[in-house]
Amino acid sequence: MGSLTDKHIEKWLGGYVRHLGRRMRGPRPSGLQHLLFALCDHYEPLWGGADVHTGERRVLRWLRDYARVFEGFRDADGRMPQHSWFFPGEEYRPEYLDCLRTLVSRRCGEVEVHLHHDRDTASGLRGKLLRYLATFAEHGHLCRDADGRIRYAFIHGNWALANGRPEGTWCGVDDELPVLFETGCFADFTFPSCPDTSQSNMVNCIYWPTGLLGRRRAYETGELARVGEHYDDRILMITGPLSIASRPGSLRPRLEYGAVTAHDPPTAARVRSWAAQRIGVLGQPEWVFVKVYTHGASEQQADSIFGRGGHALHEALTQQFNDGVRWRLHYVTAREMFNLARAAMDGRVGDPNDYRDYIHPAPPARGAGSADHR
Repeated sequence: MGSLTDKHIEKWLGGYVRHLGRRMRGPRPSGLQHLLFALCDHYEPLWGGADVHTGERRVLRWLRDYARVFEGFRDADGRMPQHSWFFPGEEYRPEYLDCLRTLVSRRCGEVEVHLHHDRDTASGLRGKLLRYLATFAEHGHLCRDADGRIRYAFIHGNWALANGRPEGTWCGVDDELPVLFETGCFADFTFPSCPDTSQSNMVNCIYWPTGLLGRRRAYETGELARVGEHYDDRILMITGPLSIASRPGSLRPRLEYGAVTAHDPPTAARVRSWAAQRIGVLGQPEWVFVKVYTHGASEQQADSIFGRGGHALHEALTQQFNDGVRWRLHYVTAREMFNLARAAMDGRVGDPNDYRDYIHPAPPARGAGSADHR
């Protein structure tokens, strides 16, 4: 694991211990369990200072390879793996979003919002977001309310949500959570950011931030999502797995934080450790939420996702969590994961496939409804 100091253990250990206590005390599922799996991509075509043409080649590769590589994997609803491309507004090129629109129309996933900014202000952030939202919407991305208002999910660049880094870089806006909500954001998927210093003490949970939401690092305190309760005046925080996990064949533990990378590709053991955290809505133990992340645009990462790493991931999911007896697997987008969390809070039970569009409908690029026919 390396030095625990290097992993900023002081940021997350208390939250992790509380999570272990909740997991031990919590009710066990009485029957069939549903694994809701979302792969959220900090999708940056211009990563590494690439030029525009390199970025276009990277996006075209995804257009060429995604369905071909993953068509053979199906969840309990007959859907292929779903990808959530959190696209950075500052890297906008029309051809990039047009390629991603084609992937969305083929029911491969959906586009959401990513943003890198530095030394910003609330006014500057609001202007950027509104401009990017309008641009994304021109390409058919992002969902709409009944009144036409654009709604979106968010991942912060460099994990610096709500000015979360101690040196104040890569954000600058203490009151970022209210600005996100005011501009239509319904959920944040930034965390875990471990081993980065921006990591929250809210670990392995879905929660509503509480307290003074305009303060720096307002994501540090929250109320766990539970059946029978929800908020309509703030964004929902959906975190991925963070744990001290075992290594197959070794006594040396590893720090697991759900990063899908070429250097640390998915394995069956990692997939099991993600599910074992049992992230979900309190009072609905049958629905287990697994959100992991990647930076998939660069050549090295794409090689792994479309190669052995991606195959190992989906083989483990479909073989271990889709037997129809103990588990049913559901590939979901970030939007659908939010919808399912809200459905659980409202006491909905049974097949999660019935609630993919529960609050927010599919974006125009996807077509009418997101639930594929079996």
